[in-house]
Amino acid sequence: MTSDTAPALRRRLAEQLAGEGLLHDPEVRRAVETVPRETFLGSAIYRPSEPPGTTVWTPARRDSVPVEEWLHLTYQNTTWVTQIDGTLAEDATSPVTGGTPTSSSTLPGLITWMIEQAGTARGKQALIIGAGTGLSTAYVSEILGEDNTTAIETDPAAAERARKALAEAGYAPTLITADGLNGYPEGAPYDIVIAFCSMRHIPYALLRQVKEGGTVVVTLAGWGFGHGLVRITVDDQGGASGRFLPGYTSFMMARSHDRPPHGPFELLPGEQRPSRIDPATLDDWSGRFVAQLAAPSAERLGMGDEQILLDVATGSQARTRPAENGDGWIVAQRGPLKLWDAVEDAVETWQDAGSPHLSEFGLTITPDAQRVWLGTPDGPSWVLPV
Repeated sequence: MTSDTAPALRRRLAEQLAGEGLLHDPEVRRAVETVPRETFLGSAIYRPSEPPGTTVWTPARRDSVPVEEWLHLTYQNTTWVTQIDGTLAEDATSPVTGGTPTSSSTLPGLITWMIEQAGTARGKQALIIGAGTGLSTAYVSEILGEDNTTAIETDPAAAERARKALAEAGYAPTLITADGLNGYPEGAPYDIVIAFCSMRHIPYALLRQVKEGGTVVVTLAGWGFGHGLVRITVDDQGGASGRFLPGYTSFMMARSHDRPPHGPFELLPGEQRPSRIDPATLDDWSGRFVAQLAAPSAERLGMGDEQILLDVATGSQARTRPAENGDGWIVAQRGPLKLWDAVEDAVETWQDAGSPHLSEFGLTITPDAQRVWLGTPDGPSWVLPV
């Protein structure tokens, strides 16, 4: 091994991302070739077990892995989980069975693509929501300068870890420990907001911190586990509009937008009828998002023929199963909301349009509502929960 191994791997990663169409801008490429990702992975990551079965997350410590192997892990275009249920990998004393990732180092190709989609360029002011390990913040600091870069991280342990990594790498942007969905008014107005977490809607308080003509890139998601990356331009009327982007992007939900916790629940009898749609449609990336638009307060469980929707606000339920004669599916619903009725209507509207990818959808925000539409702004639409 030679002392230029890490720089060589950074250049190789940049070439890979450029070849995959994830990296075009020379300034963004320079950031990839400059920022030492190994600094932002810290002293340990979690490595997941292979399917099938429940995922087991095993801490991999930097000092227990050969240097060359660690660097090759670092410069894969891969997301590495750094925190499970609030425990950083360096603090873990044993493997974790199950558990929910709560912080990670996002795959570099997605970071660079989002940075480019946001129009990140010198002379602009940027706000990063969900600093995580600090890698995305370092990339933006390298491009815009640290004085033009503000980042927010809600988790105190992750924020402190990111702050130390940024300092070690030679960057000193403004890094705030707070709920990123509130933005950071002291640094406003911003030309660019990029969120490396998902939201159920875009908070108006955040939108008001963006200049007219500014850009927001964020993943909209929900309790049905549908995700769609949208890019919007802020207008002078207190709103914004734009379209969903190609690809398949998902992020952890912002903690203040995550579903309310609930204990064990019982699936109770309900009114039964044949389902008009194949329940497995909800396993499709875009189909799942459409279903979520129709039932925004419902948590989705199950898969394939046996879908379960549990409305966390009203206790309404919907569950599907194959028909006993093998011809179609049966849905049982109970509670004040007919969840499956709403899902069927939305999915059929989407199917009538040819079942397009989410890039055929758009978002319009006014002071009164946030509306996702299909095709054109005057096409079929669904209102986001605000």
